[in-house]
This record gives sequence, structure tokens and C-alpha cells, in this order.
Amino acid sequence: MPIGTREVGAQVWRVDVGRTPLYLLDPDIPDNHPADRLLARRLYVGDRRVRLAQYALLGIGGLRALRALGVEPTVLHLNEGHPALAAVEWSCTAMALGASPERALQMGSERTVFTTHTPVADGNDLFTPDEIEDVLGSYLDQSGLSRHRVLALGHVDTDHEASFAVTALALRTSTRANGVSRRHGEVARQMWSGLGRIDAHPAAPIEYVTNGVHLPTWMSPEMQALLNRYLPRDWFSEAANPAVWEAIEAVPDGELWEVRNQLRRRLIEEVRYRTAGERFGRGMSLADAERAAGVLDENALVVGFARRLASYKRTGLIFQDSDRLARILEPPNPVQVVVAGKAHPDDQAGKQLGQVVFNAEEEHRGRVAFLSDYAMGLASILVAGADVWINVPRPPMEASGTSGMKVALNGGLNLSVLDGWWAEAFDDRNGWSVASHPGTVPDGGEEPSTASGDDLDATDLYRLLDSEVIPLFYRRDADGIPHDWLIRVKHSIRTIAPQFCATRMLHDYASRYSTSHCHHPRVT
Repeated sequence: MPIGTREVGAQVWRVDVGRTPLYLLDPDIPDNHPADRLLARRLYVGDRRVRLAQYALLGIGGLRALRALGVEPTVLHLNEGHPALAAVEWSCTAMALGASPERALQMGSERTVFTTHTPVADGNDLFTPDEIEDVLGSYLDQSGLSRHRVLALGHVDTDHEASFAVTALALRTSTRANGVSRRHGEVARQMWSGLGRIDAHPAAPIEYVTNGVHLPTWMSPEMQALLNRYLPRDWFSEAANPAVWEAIEAVPDGELWEVRNQLRRRLIEEVRYRTAGERFGRGMSLADAERAAGVLDENALVVGFARRLASYKRTGLIFQDSDRLARILEPPNPVQVVVAGKAHPDDQAGKQLGQVVFNAEEEHRGRVAFLSDYAMGLASILVAGADVWINVPRPPMEASGTSGMKVALNGGLNLSVLDGWWAEAFDDRNGWSVASHPGTVPDGGEEPSTASGDDLDATDLYRLLDSEVIPLFYRRDADGIPHDWLIRVKHSIRTIAPQFCATRMLHDYASRYSTSHCHHPRVT
């Protein structure tokens, strides 16, 4: 396929994920120019032309690869704006069969649905007309689609030259669109409300399908084994049925608590190993690494906090008042905080946030652990072992969030702001909600101060931990079992597991965006 001034080819790798084939495009082949062979080596490249070339490879090349494999999709689902050019490629095929450009674009949009994932403006790429010409000019020449038409389909009103948005292109070339939570659907509709009709192509109406997590992947084997003994035999295949989860009340508190202790111990062991390794890798002495291996307490409350280190996610909120945090961390009812994450390579504010967390680890040695990564292997251990999961993004910037869902599957509890999925899930008994304050307007200012809002949210976070979460966790009977805590754990599993599993999510997509809801026009 033409990208820029060159033809770029790709080989296709197949990976079977269970019974589902996953096809991966790889441009690292000898026939390609050396620069083109590197296109798939790195995500989130700062160079916009390179990013646009990646999107062309994914969207245009992806659809061509499927056809080369003999796969003709009945519905094309665009997951975020990155593959939006696939809808254009679909229209080009219709033009090659004799359809007019207008009719071809209509045919493509009638078979395309789109999921948008981010309400953060910086997460929606913008390109200039010159960048479109440099990367896609040759492709558009071959397709027969005019520059003006393609640029118009992706046009958004901006104050600068970069005015072509792949998200806008996806919305105008799809028949249906959705956000990834009820709240995100509302935010996305407002965010893109000014996206007007281009000729006969209005932006697709934005609905929502809330994300869900894959239960077999994210529920620990220990928790699965426990539930196998008490839930109905078909609970795994019927996970989206709320009635299946009613039997969670029959699980003895002692057995549930033992599983929770096992998962916490495994997390602590992993944190000790990784902390020692990271310190030794930074050039510290072996003795210092050995001391790091003794951090954390297997029996103390673990607060987990893991995500990409971005300013709006407010990873540093719990570290805002060091004295208040110190009082929460110490005996007689100790708390330990495990943070994992890393910043985007070009996000300087995110890197500074990482330094804040690292400094907190140094200040509160033995009670705070910072793991500068969040790969899937660590994530599975962390979401299973955390007793409480904190998620405090600055609303309304959380599209959905899924880590808290994974925590709930394993008997952890959520302590989050009412944004994304938690705005749907929270019911006063399955976790806690952190108040969200927009901040105060400074004298002579027009915008609320985010710092003032963060201060108020941090105060509420400390209050909840100090007055509700910690006392409930440490209120034990003579056998050391926190029955009141486990009442909340069981209610969390019962209410969250069926509603926020992938089975329910897939059912929603199939029922709302099935082939019966999309047109299958013929070229006339």
C-alpha cells in the first residue's frame, strides 16, 4: 500500500487467543525501505507524520490483510480513532466496483461502528493538511477520493493549522458510535457536539457500552477455586447473570479471608523481589537491596494504585499531605501503599509525578513501594492482592477504567471518584466514593484552580481511609476474621462481577451493534 512516496508491505502473524485468531501486521520485511521497517517498533511516537503512517498501516493495511486472508467483515468495528482509515479503504473498494464517491462513502459508513475511548483532548490526534498530503497523497490519488472530501470528513474547528482529527473521521464514516461507560458517553456527546454534517455524512450518534474485564484472565486461580465450591456449576459460563452470584453469600467468611490473605502474601512477595531488583539495578549496594526485600507486612492493609503516570490521573493525590499520610501508615493499624506505573516518554509532567512517588517511597520507607512499570504480569498480581484500590482521576477525564473491576473480582474493594465505570457501579455498600471538587476560582481568574480541588479531594481521601476503611479492615473477631469487611467484599463481588465482566460487554455490543443493526447495501 502507498504511504508517503513509497509502497509499504507487511507480513501477517497469527496468534490464537483461545479460539479467537488475532492477526498482527509487521512491516519489518526486507522489501520495505529501512525507515518503513521501523513503523511498528514503537507506540506513541512524537512525530505526527510517523503516527499517521502507523494509522494508515493499521487501518488501510489491516483491511487489505483481512481480504488477502479471505476474511470479508460484515461489520467493521473501529476501536479508537487510530484505524479510522479502514472505513475510507472500504469505500475505495466500493468505488472500484463502480459506486460514486458519495455512494461509496455511504456504503462504508453503513457497515462501520466506532468506539471512542478518551475524553482527554490530547488523546485525539490532530494533523495538518500538509501532513495528510505527505503521508496519504499517493493513496488518495489511487483511490479516486479527493483531498477536499477526505479533509472535510476529518475536519474540526481549531485555532491552529492542525485541523484533521482521526476521531472526527471515524465519527463521520460510521453509522453507530459509543463511549466506554455511561458517563463517558455523556462526555463524548458534549465533546463532539459541534461536529457538523459534511455533505450527506453526519457524525454518528454517540451512545455507550461500558467496558468489562475477562474473568478467566483476571480472577485469580485461588478465587476461582473457592467459588467453584459454592457457586452454581455453570457460574463461569453464566457470569453475566446476576442470579448466579447470589450464592457468594454462602461462602464461609473464614475461607474467603484465607484466600484474601494468600493473594496479599503473593503480592508482598512480588513487591519485595521487584523492589530489591530495581534498587540493585539503580546501582545501590547489595545490602541496600536486601533491606528493600524486607519491606511491607503480609498482614497489613494494602492500598493499590497503578496506572499510566499522567497528571489528570492524580497518582500523587495520596502523597499530597506527607504528615497526614504518615499517621495513616503507622501502627497500631498500619497501611501500606503499592504504586505501579510509568509515564509517556514525552510527558514531562508525568515523569515529575513519578519522582513525587519515588520521593514518597524514600520518605515512608517500608510502607510505600513504587514499581516503575505496570506490565500485565505484575498487574494480575497487584489487582488480586490489593485490599483497596484507589482511582482518583480528575473528572470527567476517566473514560471507563478497568483495573478496579479486576480488583473486585478478587475480593478487593474500590475507593474511587464517581467517574468512568465507578459512577455506574457504586451503591454505597460495595466500596467508597471520594468526593470530587472542581476547585475554587481565584481572584481575577476565569478558570477553577485544579490545585484547590485536588487539596479538597485529598482531604476526603484521607478522611475515608482514616475513619472508615482502616477501622473496618482491622475490626476482627477472636479468630482474626473481619466479618464486617467481608460483608462489603461479598456485596462488591455480587454487584460488580456480573455487570462488569466481558461477557456482559460482548452481549451489549452484539445486541446493539449486530449485523441486523447495520445495512449491507449492494453497489448499484
